[in-house]
Amino acid sequence: MPDVVITAIGQPSKEKRRLQLDNGEIWILYPGEVRSLHLSEGMVLTKQQYIQIRRDVIGKRAKKRAMHLLERMDRSERELRRKLAESEYPGDLIDEAVAYVKSYHYVDDERYADCYVRLRGTAKSAGRLRMELQQKGIDREVADRVLESYADERDETEMIRELLQKRHYDPQTADQTQQRRMYGYLQRRGFRSSDICRELRLQ
Repeated sequence: MPDVVITAIGQPSKEKRRLQLDNGEIWILYPGEVRSLHLSEGMVLTKQQYIQIRRDVIGKRAKKRAMHLLERMDRSERELRRKLAESEYPGDLIDEAVAYVKSYHYVDDERYADCYVRLRGTAKSAGRLRMELQQKGIDREVADRVLESYADERDETEMIRELLQKRHYDPQTADQTQQRRMYGYLQRRGFRSSDICRELRLQ
């Protein structure tokens, strides 16, 4: 591996410095770290310096950042990777950080999907939940497996009725405007058109 040159040091914020290397990498460091490591524009990093900074400074921070993100809220693996990428960590260090938190089961897409369905499943159809889970990076097989485990508990016709009650909707007295609004509300939650029309008494 050849030596690496620091081609530029920017200041994206008061608390951070953005180092650009001639191998295409971006390093985000604190001003104190730049000073203590004696880093400057045009500086040539030896192989040993490059590896040590990546491992002991940036790599460790990526793992801490991953832990911090998961402490604030549960995330799918894809969401976690996206957040780390937004902080401009190198791809291989993102892989290491994700592998680290997965080794402690802090990231578990099946658990995430199970929690997501339990918390949101009372107001959305299985199809809508499946789509949302896939948008969050949950594998289709994982989403299907979790939804299947709740299949016996989910009666989508009964769910529509409960939502109508919560929103004080009376099919016998609703006018066309109210029907149209309620139809859109239920449709956005992924319920089948035939089920909606039947419960709204549009058929």
